[in-house]
Amino acid sequence: MDSISPILWTGDSLRLLDQRKLPGKEIYVEISEPEEVIRAIADMVVRGAPAIGVTAGFGVALASQTVINKSHEEAVAYMKEFCSLLGKSRPTAVNLITVVDRMLKVIDKLMPYESMSQALIKEADNVQNETLVSDMNMAELGSKLIDIDSTVLTHCNTGPLATSGYGTALGVIRRAWELGRIKHVFATETRPWFQGSRLTMWELKRLGVPATLVVDSAIGHLMNQGYIDCVLVGADRITANGDVANKIGTLNLAIIANSLGIPFFVVAPVTTLDSQLLEGTEIHIEERDPREITELFGESISPPEIDSINFAFDVTPNDYIDAIITDLGIVKKPYINSIKDLNEYG
Repeated sequence: MDSISPILWTGDSLRLLDQRKLPGKEIYVEISEPEEVIRAIADMVVRGAPAIGVTAGFGVALASQTVINKSHEEAVAYMKEFCSLLGKSRPTAVNLITVVDRMLKVIDKLMPYESMSQALIKEADNVQNETLVSDMNMAELGSKLIDIDSTVLTHCNTGPLATSGYGTALGVIRRAWELGRIKHVFATETRPWFQGSRLTMWELKRLGVPATLVVDSAIGHLMNQGYIDCVLVGADRITANGDVANKIGTLNLAIIANSLGIPFFVVAPVTTLDSQLLEGTEIHIEERDPREITELFGESISPPEIDSINFAFDVTPNDYIDAIITDLGIVKKPYINSIKDLNEYG
């Protein structure tokens, strides 16, 4: 698994492992034009909040190579316009905006005689390297919360493909398995993109972790019958009060786990915390093309001209969450206080 690198910077182009093609084909998309980065994020060539952030960083670096012959003022104006468009490519994951703002700060500090391209490539490299360190910290901290010989449930995909590193929730699972704390993993298929069946099961198989795939609607039965000892999920945005936006279906897991007394853990780096939003009702939830749920591999699976709605994420209220595992520490209720302390003191 360590050999899998979903995001590669070549020096003048960006290579993305096309996650839409997995597990059948391992194909890299070569991106040489800045606008192609925006499309790749929107079309889910790359997905997962941290991986989107890493891709955005290199996307800004790539864009800077197109303004080498422009004046400093023209270059800055173009870059700011591009960053604005890039930041809107997927609205729910806060890592995207965080990285774009970070790259803009680099641009703002540059003097006219300094190389914009070199500075932005260096910053994008920093983002990617920091993501790996962050993942490893979460894996070590989170693994300590898992009881020995546990069977865990996870949702969507939170491994290296989603972070360009070690993984968030799947990173914790991976480390806990290495330490003998996890004996088996159940993964949801995660409709409509099947990130669980296509990506998570692919990663777990490569790691040699014993795992079983289940349909999304089986989670209640699994938990009620005593199959599951704890639930681990990732996050795309966490508000100041600890509400969590994550892949659609996460709220279902949290409600059922809470009603049955099963620990429910969220794993996400501090870059996913959005202190500008007080609670989950303020999060903009992405709605994607309804054809993603009315079609399967290009074939219609529902009657024509029906109404459908395709939410990509839902929000889990903090009451249902037992702990949020970050790279700087584990926070617990009351989240409004513990998250504030984490932001202030690390």
